[in-house]
Amino acid sequence: MSIKKSGGTGFQPVTSFKITRRNLPHWQEPERIYFLTWRCAKEQGLSPEERTTVLEAVRYWDNSKWTVYAAVVMPTHVHALVQPLIQSKGGTFDLAEILHSVKSFSAHQINRQRERHGSIWQDERFDRIVRDEMEFKEKWEYIRNNPVKNGLCQSPEKYPWLYERT
Repeated sequence: MSIKKSGGTGFQPVTSFKITRRNLPHWQEPERIYFLTWRCAKEQGLSPEERTTVLEAVRYWDNSKWTVYAAVVMPTHVHALVQPLIQSKGGTFDLAEILHSVKSFSAHQINRQRERHGSIWQDERFDRIVRDEMEFKEKWEYIRNNPVKNGLCQSPEKYPWLYERT
């Protein structure tokens, strides 16, 4: 597990951030790592093929718009530990825009597979700025062990919809 560092421990004090709000507040600050969760709409679940589609969508922008440290696609929700990257023209890629792209693409693909229209994902997401290395490790372990905790596999390595950066 490696963390992109910009000095010291890699975690910097909050200096400037953007706040948006739907039902939950969403704080974005350049070079921060985020723990994200988003859920399926209307308690619908994802088939194994659909979970593969979602994991591929999460990883699509890896190393170009964000770094994906860990991600897991569960039958009804997704957890990810990510860090938006710095753009060549300056500034950081927008977390909301990246996530919108992931959710939109995966929803279109899933709807095409299901031969239907409609929402796949809830509009809202949960996001948290990871504050230090201890929390980073805690969130990584949470993601890693989520399928085991939910009885979907005996060990994290056996769950096909878990991605961990090596």
